[in-house]
Amino acid sequence: MDSPILSQLFRQLFRHPACQGLRQPPASLGRQTRSFLTRRTPNKRKSQDNGMLWTKRDDYPKNIDKEYWSYPTVTAKDLRNRRERPRQVKMLTREFIDDSLYNPHYGYFSKHATIFSPGEPFDFNHIEDGPAFHRLLGDRYTQFEDQLDAVNPDIARQLWHTPTELFRPYYGETIARYLVSNYKLTLYPYHDLIIYEMGAGNGTMMLNILDFIRDTDYEVYQRTKFKIIEISPALADLQYKNLTETLDAKGHRDHVEIINRSIFDWDTYVHSPCFFLALEVFDNFGHDAVRYDCRSELPQQGGVLIDADGEFHEYFNTQIDPVAARFLRVRQAASRRPFPSPLGSRALRSLRFAPSLRKVHSLPEYIPTRLMQFFDVLNQYFPAHRLVASDFSSLPDAVPGLNAPVVQTRYQRQTVPVTTPFVHQGYFDIFFPTDFNVIEDVYRAVTGKLTQVMTHEDFVHRWAYIEDTETRNGENPLLTWYKNASMLMTV
Repeated sequence: MDSPILSQLFRQLFRHPACQGLRQPPASLGRQTRSFLTRRTPNKRKSQDNGMLWTKRDDYPKNIDKEYWSYPTVTAKDLRNRRERPRQVKMLTREFIDDSLYNPHYGYFSKHATIFSPGEPFDFNHIEDGPAFHRLLGDRYTQFEDQLDAVNPDIARQLWHTPTELFRPYYGETIARYLVSNYKLTLYPYHDLIIYEMGAGNGTMMLNILDFIRDTDYEVYQRTKFKIIEISPALADLQYKNLTETLDAKGHRDHVEIINRSIFDWDTYVHSPCFFLALEVFDNFGHDAVRYDCRSELPQQGGVLIDADGEFHEYFNTQIDPVAARFLRVRQAASRRPFPSPLGSRALRSLRFAPSLRKVHSLPEYIPTRLMQFFDVLNQYFPAHRLVASDFSSLPDAVPGLNAPVVQTRYQRQTVPVTTPFVHQGYFDIFFPTDFNVIEDVYRAVTGKLTQVMTHEDFVHRWAYIEDTETRNGENPLLTWYKNASMLMTV
């Protein structure tokens, strides 16, 4: 692997219970992403047989031709009831990522997911400045994890934070103002205010939104229904617990429904107009890896073969499966602007035939095929929805490739990055940036709806009471954090 600490980590991983969450510890909070580092690009060798191109790992040069033709191709859904990590199979990249993150028995989010909660909300108006807030947040992180370790020590615990938790209740109130204003402009009084949230974490956003609506517009509150769609059983239980453990939250019980299922298993037609919240969920959707022949510019789709020893071998196939092929077609047809390519600009592509610059294949491009399928679900089952989505528009120091993910885990409260998404399932966070120019056009093509994209900072400026999160010297963490995030809304 990449460093001695990784060798120590993997010795721990193979005897340690499944990891418990994601996202960064406070030591890296200066930039609003999960913490990570760039690593070297692995050297590659190739072998070709009927369109299959495979990559030998430098430290494990094994020929996989025989295994490739004999091993079955499986999906994350095929493995859903499997308690052991698979061997002697091959999977498309998007299926491997879904299995690694969401398998109910060993997936990253499936058991003991730990989302940082700062306890009492921060009193920003009495904090000196941004660095003072950073130090205070670091102290809260340490206290939070010390309390967890006092009950259940865990050197591989995974923690993540969200703007909802850090800026509670102000961030939730910001979203609530947007929802109520648009509801009253277009739907009130003929329809109820129905809100779906996917990937709700602790349920804090739900509680903050319902508190705000109840306290500011009780008539709208009486007509509000909040429904969480949560794939993780552990998080669904936590959301229900937080909904019922305090007197204020108990008052919302009749307004809330928690649905423990994957959005990709949804089969209920919802005819009523509704708002659909997808806040920081696109980044963990499965992506397909596609690379291009530098001479013909034809795509090749990536996957991973897992051998009998549990080793991973990346391969590329010239036969593109229908989902990835459809995404490439839709993107090409729908894009209103030029989109990036791992082949580079048209002007530079002529150089690819120069002997000194000649490459056989491009670096991989990671395309958001699962996100396109999510848009299909919205279009088919929620035809009257309005999407409110936010996520990272860029991520520094990702693995090599275009739109490539950051892959990391956490060990002894330190972030450990790796160079590939093909890692021991369930122990690593794999998360991608979102190209909002591309996905806005894909969303429009799939749903036929009009959209608006803006930066996270612009959205907060428009809908937040920014005085609530201003420090004594005039700095405002709610504005300055998450600068590499954007919002997509249906209009």
